[in-house]
Amino acid sequence: MRRPLPPVARLVGALLGLIACAALAAGCSDLGAGGLDGPVETAEASGKPSGDLLISNWPAYIDKETVPNFEKKTGISVEYTEDVNDNNEFFSKLQPTLAERDSAGRSIFVVTDWMAKKMYDLGYLQNFDKNAIPEVNKNMIPGLRHPSFDPERQFSAPWQAGMTGLVVNTAEAPNVKSINDLFDDPSLAGKVTVLSEMRDSIPLIMKAEGINPDDATEEDWLAAIDKLGGAIDSGQIVGITGNSYINDMARGDVVAAIGWSGDAIQLQADNPDIKFVMPEQGCIIWADNMVIPVGAPNPEAAYAWMNYVYDPKNQAPIAAYNNYTTPVAGVQEIFEKTDPALAKSQLIFPTDKYQKNCSTQPDPPRLQTANIESAFEALRTGG
Repeated sequence: MRRPLPPVARLVGALLGLIACAALAAGCSDLGAGGLDGPVETAEASGKPSGDLLISNWPAYIDKETVPNFEKKTGISVEYTEDVNDNNEFFSKLQPTLAERDSAGRSIFVVTDWMAKKMYDLGYLQNFDKNAIPEVNKNMIPGLRHPSFDPERQFSAPWQAGMTGLVVNTAEAPNVKSINDLFDDPSLAGKVTVLSEMRDSIPLIMKAEGINPDDATEEDWLAAIDKLGGAIDSGQIVGITGNSYINDMARGDVVAAIGWSGDAIQLQADNPDIKFVMPEQGCIIWADNMVIPVGAPNPEAAYAWMNYVYDPKNQAPIAAYNNYTTPVAGVQEIFEKTDPALAKSQLIFPTDKYQKNCSTQPDPPRLQTANIESAFEALRTGG
């Protein structure tokens, strides 16, 4: 079983983390070295959008018609790549080029709140030219306008928001209602996975222990990581995965997982028994954000894309396809006319009552982030 670091190791790690944070001025993380100096750049828009647009996003996040419809309307040629499987994995892949102010051809990519903040603090993202995104300014829902990591939405625009909870094959695992069931039910042994996104999986494990993630200490985080390690060692939980858990569930190798709300709807296309189950202790709420990296070759096309998907009539097919929480006002009114069942979806339009026990995706304690991330990474990789 993996155990938390001893007190001396934690003290040394905390001191090293403090030094690193002072050097970086923000975004304390064991994966956060190599930032850029100087003022934050702004991706200025100049001229009519045209040319090529390379977008990196997460899998199963867009319908089949939006990209060709955008290309037809704008004349912009889009290469839409589903190569974001995990925030840290994507960061590790891109960091060497971003450190050279090279986006590897990308003008937009999509990362979760905390990773967007980390990249921004390292100097890897540009501020938006707010005059270039009138549809975003006008149509973003109020609840997403002023997040703590980017209060004025200077550098991020939500692609979709969502919830982390339980994705369950209810025919095979009908009694899963709590995160604790994943650990305690012997009938699930070897048929459970959790997400490699530490800020999703570990806070849910803490919530199941009665710990508020917003108040969690380093010891709380490490104890939850240790609990997960014990379940992996025993064979109860088969592993830690990125977005690929949906393939395991589609094959029937996994029957219950810590997973994302919209994925359950994607899986229902082939198996209607797979459902998103709100944990008894509540979910984790997050957003994935469009950002423009340093060195982006075509910011004008990036802004055209943002404006296009923030038009409610263009956003509606995206939301209907992926069933994540839409960031665009006016979509629910469209669904009331075209698909009343979608207009009532608690995944696309969650009510306060539905999310009453949920927590916003938390960060670990700032000075201990490096220790905690290292412990989780060692568990994830078997190190």
